[in-house]
Amino acid sequence: MAQWRVLLVDDHPLFREGLAAAVNLDDAFAVVGQAACADGAIAEAVRTGPDLVVMDLGLPGRSGLEATRRILCDHSEIRVLVMTMSEDDDSLLAALRAGARGYLLKGAGRDEILRALHTVARGGAVFSPRMAERLGALVGASGSASAKEAFPTLTAREREVLDLLAAGLGYRQIAQRLVVTDKTVRNHVGSIFAKLQVRDRAQAIVRARQAGLGGE
Repeated sequence: MAQWRVLLVDDHPLFREGLAAAVNLDDAFAVVGQAACADGAIAEAVRTGPDLVVMDLGLPGRSGLEATRRILCDHSEIRVLVMTMSEDDDSLLAALRAGARGYLLKGAGRDEILRALHTVARGGAVFSPRMAERLGALVGASGSASAKEAFPTLTAREREVLDLLAAGLGYRQIAQRLVVTDKTVRNHVGSIFAKLQVRDRAQAIVRARQAGLGGE
């Protein structure tokens, strides 16, 4: 089985070395590069072609958020997992808007880190328990706006599909629920992504939950 290629970005060499050792213990991953700043991360992403990037936010000079945006702008197939000391709501939401697939706090154990990498590598989204609670609170606080008001460009059926996506259903499950074909669901999802200007399912789900969808 091919390994997922991982790029580590953090300005503390000892932290990077410890993280690299932990990641390399799992045969599913291979650390192919390291960087200590945003510019270095962007250059290493070009040089090594990683599948996954573990990104710190508090980098010297340009932030990890800027590095994430630039990397994903140039290489949309790469998946970014943020690992940071920042627990504030603004950092969490900014990371998600930048395209990160997950948000872990430093101090996470090796098993938690590896589980998160596996989840993100397979296309999922993951948050440390504390940040999941913060995200839940943020979603609850913003859920008063109706979906129609929040997404006026979506059709009623597109809002229905988005609601089911936010509830955690896969494309086939949505097709069965709505009694349509998988292709029809995928067409609706493509239209939703374009109208909401999001890259993927993870970003669409975040937007939907902020508007109060997916509550079933």
